[in-house]
Amino acid sequence: MLPYACGTVSAPWLPFGERMDIYVSDNNLRRAIEDEGACKRQYGADMTKKLMLRLAALRAAESLADFWPPKSGPERCHELKGDREGTFSVDLKQPYRLLFKPGAATPRLGGSDEQERWKAITSIDILTIEDTHG
Repeated sequence: MLPYACGTVSAPWLPFGERMDIYVSDNNLRRAIEDEGACKRQYGADMTKKLMLRLAALRAAESLADFWPPKSGPERCHELKGDREGTFSVDLKQPYRLLFKPGAATPRLGGSDEQERWKAITSIDILTIEDTHG
């Protein structure tokens, strides 16, 4: 699985490893993210615009703590609950969400300080785009 620097919406002046590293394991989703035309065909122009904005924000972040507190800002980043605990969500075009998990290299922190846990997340693995409430 190769890191993805968000294609045309990345901040090319940010060296790999100094900001959030983004991995996309699903080949179809990776293709859509890397090719804006393919993304528009698969998800439509509005969804593509939101997706590219969210990927740029994630890539520019030093850690997930840049989106603290949960459910704030236009991204409304938050961890899902129940059987999806450990998966995070950011808003795209209603009702769709971009779902991701912390990267494999993320250290496991004990204790109850959620903000510290978010600070430790400096890489993510994008899982899917879906309606989590449908």
